[in-house]
Amino acid sequence: MVIQKYNPKWEEDFLEIKGFLEKNVTEYISIEHVGSTSVPGMNAKPVIDIDVVVKDRKQFLRLKAQLEKLGYVHEGDWGISGREAFDDSKVPIQIEQHLYVCQKDNAELLRHLKFRDKLRANPELVKEYNGIKQEILSKVGEDNRAGYVQMKENEYKWFFDKVLA
Repeated sequence: MVIQKYNPKWEEDFLEIKGFLEKNVTEYISIEHVGSTSVPGMNAKPVIDIDVVVKDRKQFLRLKAQLEKLGYVHEGDWGISGREAFDDSKVPIQIEQHLYVCQKDNAELLRHLKFRDKLRANPELVKEYNGIKQEILSKVGEDNRAGYVQMKENEYKWFFDKVLA
């Protein structure tokens, strides 16, 4: 199943990953839980999205070396300048995660934080977004992750624009 009902364990999972990072790396400003798993009541893919915030490129390079020692594998910016993706398949923590390192003024980071904070503050938006997710799944199928993501990004962009306005 692509989407699961909200699980309070997701916050515990984030805190476990954050604690692991805080214990083993020093080159960051903050470690942010973003994405749907960071919003109470939000149904989500059970993957913890994390944005590690750095001051600049120099700090990123130092953090990159620290992350690689922990087993994270740098995958590049995936076309989004100032946001670097890392694969977690060799990390000792067995919690599925998407880890990104973002420079503090990166537009994608700022969008993630604004979206998260608006949803956390507005249960009606959470309810509406859960409804959209269910509608998408009814159209593309419960296990069609690629179809789900594509439809969400193409046909429901208006919702993101509304939240971020």
